[in-house]
Amino acid sequence: MDHIKDLKIVITAGASGIGSEVAIALSKAGAKIMICDIDESLLESFSNQNPQITTYRADVSNESEIQSFFKEIKNKFNNIDVLINNAGISGPSGKLEDINFNRWKETLNVNLDGVFLATRSAIPLLKNNGGSIINMGSTSSFLGNPLRSAYCATKWGLIGLTKTWAMEYGENNIRVNAVCPCSVNGERIENVIIREAEYKNTSTEKIRSAYLEQTSLQTFIDVEEVIGMLVYLMSPLAKKITGQMLVIDGNTESLSIKGID
Repeated sequence: MDHIKDLKIVITAGASGIGSEVAIALSKAGAKIMICDIDESLLESFSNQNPQITTYRADVSNESEIQSFFKEIKNKFNNIDVLINNAGISGPSGKLEDINFNRWKETLNVNLDGVFLATRSAIPLLKNNGGSIINMGSTSSFLGNPLRSAYCATKWGLIGLTKTWAMEYGENNIRVNAVCPCSVNGERIENVIIREAEYKNTSTEKIRSAYLEQTSLQTFIDVEEVIGMLVYLMSPLAKKITGQMLVIDGNTESLSIKGID
């Protein structure tokens, strides 16, 4: 990962989960990392363990907070090389008629408004030297996903933004791509499994098994595989890749779970 050294990389929601593991791995490779997160306690813990990484408290769906975050980035870095739009929530689980409108709006606010606000603020810091914007999508970015209407809507929308922004900023040598993993081993997918099991009044084991059977390889993926794709997209090998949806999923055959009561 020699090409990562000295890159200035911004990661949203970087204090826990995939975001934190990406931040730590890229920092160890020599990149200069700045993260934001909404959770102050997570930020404090992360900062104590990783003092070399700059942290900032910001809600990605709040315009003024994101503007302040990127003002800090400009003051510290002047410009950046990479923005990783990692912030996202899984949203409610349930059929359309059972979804609370406020939960729907919350999912769109974080998963779409957050990407819009962060990217809009990042563009001026990328324009001078070009760079890479990477949006974290999902297999729900290209397949229907029963019981996940809000999440699916945002992840499909993310692909439209990715392709549109790649067209708008290609002349500035800014590449925009989406990385679309299937379920990543960890706390987030386990919480989704628990919620769906509760909604269907069945066991988490049955839901987990159904999830695993959705892919040809019958496996969830590991965060290291996501990091590998991110590293590739930041490399000279990917200098002409833009507007693309890069999928890491063991070949998802379907996101439909049938026959589980």
